[in-house]
Amino acid sequence: MDCCGAQDLKSRFNDIQVDLAELDMILAKYKDVKGSLITILQKAQDVYGYLSLPMLDYIAEVTKVNSAKVYGVATFYTQFRLEPVGENLVMLCQGTACHVNGAKTIEEAIVEELGVKEGETTPDGLFTLNNVACLGCCSLSPVMMINGETYGNLTPQKTKEILKQIKTDHEAGKEA
Repeated sequence: MDCCGAQDLKSRFNDIQVDLAELDMILAKYKDVKGSLITILQKAQDVYGYLSLPMLDYIAEVTKVNSAKVYGVATFYTQFRLEPVGENLVMLCQGTACHVNGAKTIEEAIVEELGVKEGETTPDGLFTLNNVACLGCCSLSPVMMINGETYGNLTPQKTKEILKQIKTDHEAGKEA
């Protein structure tokens, strides 16, 4: 059943194997609510982890919002991701306090430990590194956030230990 009248666009999802049922529910709730585009994008990203280009086209079609505007909103706000991210999203603060207190050395430690640069995901899909303008934890600088958990007063060694522990916990979870 095609609840939103956009069956032809669904065919674009064949290469990414996405179930649109949850997106259709989001769109059914918000598509006619003026000014709800950001809410739709947020909820879609919450469900799917990122916003693919076919998904943005689908949202545009169903909401009757110009696709350029949907894409423009998705690319303007840094909260939106157009590529899949790792299971653990590492957000490293690059704000003034963190910069002054060694964020660069923390980034170097992360790059060394994970083997990825800013914006990249590890080949195993476990980590993605993103630099962010500010996490609002200046008194803990330098600071990073991983999946909503804040780690402050970082040193390169402490940073590597945190990442190693997450890897270890992941491996232990796979074996259980």
